[in-house]
Amino acid sequence: MKILVFSDSHGNEDNMIRAVERERPSTLDAIVHLGDGWRDAEALHRLYPRIPLEQVPGNCDLGRFEERERVVFFGDCRVLLCHGHTLGVKSSLLRASYEARERGAQALLYGHTHIPHIDYHDGLWLVNPGSIGDHRRPSYGVLTVEEDKLSPANFTLE
Repeated sequence: MKILVFSDSHGNEDNMIRAVERERPSTLDAIVHLGDGWRDAEALHRLYPRIPLEQVPGNCDLGRFEERERVVFFGDCRVLLCHGHTLGVKSSLLRASYEARERGAQALLYGHTHIPHIDYHDGLWLVNPGSIGDHRRPSYGVLTVEEDKLSPANFTLE
């Protein structure tokens, strides 16, 4: 499976479209949006309805009452999705890591900081795709899943 991961689009749908096209829509099994651009993700889904969309709301997605953190499965992998503002990711990843471990996740996908980040510690991937809405250096993530193994990568949209 190949999953495209976005966060913090802040109205920049064009960058998301460029990333989808760069990664070739026919190769994508899902798109994840980690908040601060709920409507952007919905607009993207209308353009690519064949690609399943998973999303969580961010602190700028006013009026959204969906779960702030939720577990999804990609293949046999359990992944915790969150924007990160409710788990304090700007100050530390400790609380978010504990939440992911409590829920039995193999990966935590989070946003909010606008800083791309990948780390692996004691069986847990911590992945932030950065901000696809950044006008200077937009970035996104790609999560490759084979059975019960995850492999994350971050890319800058040139």
